[in-house]
Amino acid sequence: MATERIRQVLSGPLNLDQIDKYQKEGWRAVAVEWERELSAAAIPPSTEATPFGLRVANDCATLEENPTETEILVTMMELIIQDGPYSFIAEELNRRGYLTRQGGKWSAVSVFEMLPRLIEAGPKIFSTEDWHRRRQRSREQPRLHM
Repeated sequence: MATERIRQVLSGPLNLDQIDKYQKEGWRAVAVEWERELSAAAIPPSTEATPFGLRVANDCATLEENPTETEILVTMMELIIQDGPYSFIAEELNRRGYLTRQGGKWSAVSVFEMLPRLIEAGPKIFSTEDWHRRRQRSREQPRLHM
């Protein structure tokens, strides 16, 4: 047996006469959706983490670049392009005194876990003048021994 469904958007309060009319036509309610306006204070806070390399701006409504984390991302990108293994990248970040967001040392796993963020941030990193200067310097310098 086939089932027919319709969705009715209400323009006013739910009317019991309408419900009765639909039931007499063979319809039965299968769902009710409720909504209400929320005040700004009642809006639940976002549980999404701020992407690495960004921070909440002073206006508390936008994100801005976190210079230290951005430098870490750029450094990771440089080392990845040099075909460094994750363990070497972690060692180099630690040698330079960079810490994870949690304040710990970098590991091969924590570097690997940054790959999605590097992919996301890559186009912005690659388009900066700073990146072009770094790439030029790295071409002129001998490759790091890994």
